[in-house]
Parts: sequence; C-alpha cells; structure tokens
Amino acid sequence: MPHDSQKLEFQSLFGNQIKRIRLAQNLSLRKLSQRCNLDHSDIAKYERGEVNIQLSTVYELAVGLNVHPKELFDFRIEKYEN
Repeated sequence: MPHDSQKLEFQSLFGNQIKRIRLAQNLSLRKLSQRCNLDHSDIAKYERGEVNIQLSTVYELAVGLNVHPKELFDFRIEKYEN
C-alpha cells in the first residue's frame, strides 16, 4: 500500500501535468473553468496537488483541455523509473 507521501507526490505530479497542458494552450484558470464547467479555484487546487480528484473530474478536465484523458497521466513517477 502506498504511503501518504507517495499519494501526495502522485497528486502533485498529476496537478503539474494539468498545469503544463493548460499553459501550453495559453489558457487561464478561468478560461479552462469555463470550458469544463469546474470552478477555477478547484482547478488551482488540483494543479497544486492539494486535493484528491474524482474520475469524473479527470474527464471534465480532459474535455476542457481538448486532450485524451490518458494525456493527463503522461508523467514520470520516479519510483517506476529505471
């Protein structure tokens, strides 16, 4: 079972990926929130890895970013790198 620190690291990496994609598309938090019908303050919390995210929210973010949901998980996890 993963330790809390590993869970928090995963949330942080996931959030960084959301932010990276958003910024690559020159989207503000507010613009993304309008696209995916989520509050901009919640998106900011996801980007900072402060909250655990629901699968339905992952889908909404993918729609708002116009990417396949799997792209939101396309980041490296040091534990699995060799």
